[in-house]
Amino acid sequence: MSRRKSRRMMNQINVVPYIDVTLVLLVIFMVTAPMTNPGVVELPSVGQALKQPVSPPLVLSVKADKRIELDGKLMQRDELLFAVRTQLEKDPQRSVVIAADKSVNYGEVIAIMDLMKQGQVEKVGLLLSPVTN
Repeated sequence: MSRRKSRRMMNQINVVPYIDVTLVLLVIFMVTAPMTNPGVVELPSVGQALKQPVSPPLVLSVKADKRIELDGKLMQRDELLFAVRTQLEKDPQRSVVIAADKSVNYGEVIAIMDLMKQGQVEKVGLLLSPVTN
């Protein structure tokens, strides 16, 4: 009498080996990820120092109480553009920098920059103080 066991089909998948492989791969990626170099940007160098502007810029100072000064002279907003334009007619290469107190509303600074751009003043920037460690 031979006993023959019949094999029947399995209707479920054993996922335990897949979980083990996934966890091993996760550990490998977690260990090797900090070791990879994310990419270093090598900036180009110049052979000579950058030229400094010949004439110093016009400095528009916006004080904490929203007073506006042009090179130390107190100005009203309506006469500011005229004063800047007359200075730039003497030396068109000069630029205008806005030095605003850090407590001044951002909208005030943007309004002055917009006023300068509407008045055809092309070189307008912000004056910042470098962070010292």
